[in-house]
Amino acid sequence: MAYTLQQLSDIEEIKILKHRYFRGIDTANTALLETLFTDDVHVVYNGGTYKVSLSGKATMLEFLANSFHSGAVAMHIGLMPEIAITGDNSATGIWYLQDVFIDLEKDDHTFGTAIYTDTYRREGGSWKIATTHYDRVIEVLTKFSKTNGHVSVQRLATTGRKPEERTDMSQMIVWDD
Repeated sequence: MAYTLQQLSDIEEIKILKHRYFRGIDTANTALLETLFTDDVHVVYNGGTYKVSLSGKATMLEFLANSFHSGAVAMHIGLMPEIAITGDNSATGIWYLQDVFIDLEKDDHTFGTAIYTDTYRREGGSWKIATTHYDRVIEVLTKFSKTNGHVSVQRLATTGRKPEERTDMSQMIVWDD
């Protein structure tokens, strides 16, 4: 398939958008995250022990701020993007995720992979995430204290929400027993 220069440019902009998403969550950069989603964004995350389903940018930002908090350590890498331009202002994307999430307060260490399936919409000249959905491929859960690990750098300790700033997000997550 031959791509136009505009399509190639759009694909690169969408790749940058998704990279910013991963960087934004790992550093709790709320100003950056605010620019990445449509107002009506819809999200579904299917993990091994949880399911998150939410709609709306404000709800998404609240969820991310409470998830990537001052007691956490996070790393998300999106690999092997498959971007398809579906219209002048629409596109789809599939990404392979590799992530590490450590909640020091709960002593939980998650290593995982997932397949993200996204839709994107250009609004006001900028690509934004309209829907994002992942299904886990691998999810390994351990107690961080059992790994004999030590955190020597924790960016979220300074950029993430402190315990007194966090809000209840239990209505957004369904946990498997």
